[in-house]
Amino acid sequence: MKQFYNQTSSEVISNLIGQAECLSSSEAASRQEKYGLNQLAEGRKKSLIQLFLEQFKDFLVIILIIAAVVSGFLGDIESTAVILIVITINAVLGTVQTVKAEQSLESLKVLSAPTAKVKRDGVVKEIPSSEVTIGDIVLLEAGDYIPADGRIIENASLKINESALTGESISVEKSTDAIFREVPLGDRINMVFSGSFVTYGRGSFIVTAIGMDTEVGKIASLLKTTSEKKTPLQVNLDNFGQKLAILILAVCALVFGINVFRGGNIGDSFLFAVALAVAAIPEALSSIVTIVLSFGTQKMAKEHAIVRKLQAVEGLGSVSVICSDKTGTLTQNKMTVEHYYVDGRSIPVSQIDLNNAAQMELLTFSILCNDSTNYDGQEVGDPTETALISLGDRLGQHSQDIRRIYPRLSEIPFDSDRKLMSTSHTLDGRTIMIVKGAADVLCNRVSYIQKNGKACPFTGDDGRTLDRINKGFSENGLRVLAFAYKEVAPDHKLTLEDEDDLTFLGLTAMMDPPRVESAEAVARCKAAHIKPVMITGDHKITAAAIAKRIGILEDMSEACEGVQIDHMSDEELEKFVEKISVYARVSPEHKIRIVRAWQNKGNIVSMTGDGVNDAPALKQADIGVAMGITGSEVAKDAASMVLTDDNFATIVKAVENGRNVYANIKNAIKFLLSGNFGAILTVLYASLMALPVPFAPVHLLFINLLTDSLPAIALGLEPHTSAVMNERPRPKNESILTKDFLLGIGFEGLCIGTTTTIAFLVGNMQSGALAGSTMAFGTLCMARLIHGFNCKSEKPVLFTKKFFNNLYLIGAFVLGMVLINGVLLIPALSGVFKVASLGSSQLLLMYALAFINLPFIQIIKWIRGRVHMRKEKAEAKKHSYGKNNVTV
Repeated sequence: MKQFYNQTSSEVISNLIGQAECLSSSEAASRQEKYGLNQLAEGRKKSLIQLFLEQFKDFLVIILIIAAVVSGFLGDIESTAVILIVITINAVLGTVQTVKAEQSLESLKVLSAPTAKVKRDGVVKEIPSSEVTIGDIVLLEAGDYIPADGRIIENASLKINESALTGESISVEKSTDAIFREVPLGDRINMVFSGSFVTYGRGSFIVTAIGMDTEVGKIASLLKTTSEKKTPLQVNLDNFGQKLAILILAVCALVFGINVFRGGNIGDSFLFAVALAVAAIPEALSSIVTIVLSFGTQKMAKEHAIVRKLQAVEGLGSVSVICSDKTGTLTQNKMTVEHYYVDGRSIPVSQIDLNNAAQMELLTFSILCNDSTNYDGQEVGDPTETALISLGDRLGQHSQDIRRIYPRLSEIPFDSDRKLMSTSHTLDGRTIMIVKGAADVLCNRVSYIQKNGKACPFTGDDGRTLDRINKGFSENGLRVLAFAYKEVAPDHKLTLEDEDDLTFLGLTAMMDPPRVESAEAVARCKAAHIKPVMITGDHKITAAAIAKRIGILEDMSEACEGVQIDHMSDEELEKFVEKISVYARVSPEHKIRIVRAWQNKGNIVSMTGDGVNDAPALKQADIGVAMGITGSEVAKDAASMVLTDDNFATIVKAVENGRNVYANIKNAIKFLLSGNFGAILTVLYASLMALPVPFAPVHLLFINLLTDSLPAIALGLEPHTSAVMNERPRPKNESILTKDFLLGIGFEGLCIGTTTTIAFLVGNMQSGALAGSTMAFGTLCMARLIHGFNCKSEKPVLFTKKFFNNLYLIGAFVLGMVLINGVLLIPALSGVFKVASLGSSQLLLMYALAFINLPFIQIIKWIRGRVHMRKEKAEAKKHSYGKNNVTV
């Protein structure tokens, strides 16, 4: 069956409404029942209960719930309470953040539904666009949005901006002629598509598709088949939780076996093993990660980014490839004049001199021979024409004033076949016809060229010069308009025959320019070892010109068109993507394949975009980033993050934010695990040596809720540093539990465990089991509070400004010390917390053992840093020596 663009307009009308002039109201209602409303199907939103329950899907949380149930059955109410409190807090925080993000996103949506002008019952009616149906005749004029897909049946110089669908910023000139071959979407010039808008001219079309059957709807359907990706943090925490749970269960089983072997009661031994598991599992981890990510989202919201999914904050920090749309993302999505060519000179727009008669004349003519308008910043018209009047506004020559002084007397509207537009005006007592159009067309109609204010005969050399200038502009991605003029008789009505024997005045060259901050943002990406890639539906020359200006493209061999990858296998594409930085004339399917190829190579990929055509790739990417102002609703719904300022540079800030968030989370995990490992060593030693239990269940409750959580949260809020942008993105499959990380946890846990065990032994020997338990509890609590300062950085921070730069950590330390000393020193609390009254010498020993870990670990870090620095210097010297002694 022939597509609608392959059929003539009369064939389409005959097939859809027969001999009728238009639909009747009753027929329209009948078709609405048959085809449904002209709306995109919305995905079912999750209820508050569903969002809350989803927070419990984490593997470590499931293990904790099992531990809580077991503890409850065994009568260990304290352990059950602490677990349930912590994981419930985490679930509430996660739910609140998700709901807040969705509410922020909703506020970006357009409040009023668009309308459409349709012909029904023989008259023109304005109806909600949702009521447009198959066979409706829709009337169009400049500024109208297209409510549905359709075949053009009337065309008076229609130009339509289809950038949301194709990514091409230049408006498309439309036609009513049938196209008798298969062509891509962007070349179906006799069709209109939902989501685009009219920039010039007028016309009408017959609706051929609505709702989910439109091209926009097909992209929305494609989204359903595209799966969302887990961020590296989610994958890491899942793996980390499983490994940690297995390790802890193995240790608990060992302790249980030892106690039973020694003749202990099976029930007591099992309860002790469960208590140990509760002490070892960092219950606060999920809450801390959620809190840190929530603070990250608040920071990013202040920097114009709404994060829809918490984990996207950290995920951005892992990104190694950013695939970005061009139009509206790297560029301003607004045509701007870049150059004049007049009087034989190419003049950058910044150097235009209105005291120069020829330059002033070119500006005036470009405003007069122009149908666009600009009232109170609201531009209506073709982007190339609005660019011309915007330049006038910038130079103090406002279109309203110029047009009032020199009113239009006559005109020949723009026509896509002629590629010309003409108007006449009275200037300085003469009636002047101004002609604007494509340079190659206009140059064939000129007989003279203006030089130094005089009309000189147009020679072959002049023609070759203009051809060279025009070609140079075009090769740099600039769109060129030529201007010419001639004097006509007063009160003369212009005809097509008048567009000849003209005097050439000059050229204007314009483009959709890069955002001011794009070049710096791209440079920062490269410095952070992130590869920026441009993927656009625009033409290759235009895309390459922009990419060169902002630093994405260095050589044209790094640019290609989508058609080149059509016949590549996925394996071939994976090899190909490494060489390419710019993809032009691509479809939504191409974008998904490019993103997937980078992912298959082990990269974390971010995709940015604003159009409907970007939405499937936004969802396929690890982190999808949509534009909030110019972005379509489909794109926003598919993205993990929405930029409220449509600023590409905000993504780079987000990457820096994400890297800092991950570093802080890692420090918090190190703090939790090293402290827990110290506690496990103390319990394991007591079990092996047949000594009393070092900690009562209430001690574990206190440690988990206060000395664990407060400093860990504070470490997660450690001030950010730009130094992270000098590092390479971490590998996709790199676990949190690296060899160096585990060694650090083991060493620091051993230090804490050793001092805690010493305190336990001293107290047990001097005053019995209760005193030993009290000293172990006090030492472990204070050692962990002090250890928070060790976990600020892999480098030593003692005696540096960084030691005091985190007020949250200082506050957590002070509050923790007040609470633990209150428990130890206030007699009324001794019964509640099962602590003994200690002598002054025992208290001083406990303080000394808790504090000694800080200088000791800081010294070891300093020594390790010096050794590492010497190794790096030796490697650098060796490399330098090798380079200086190359045999030629």
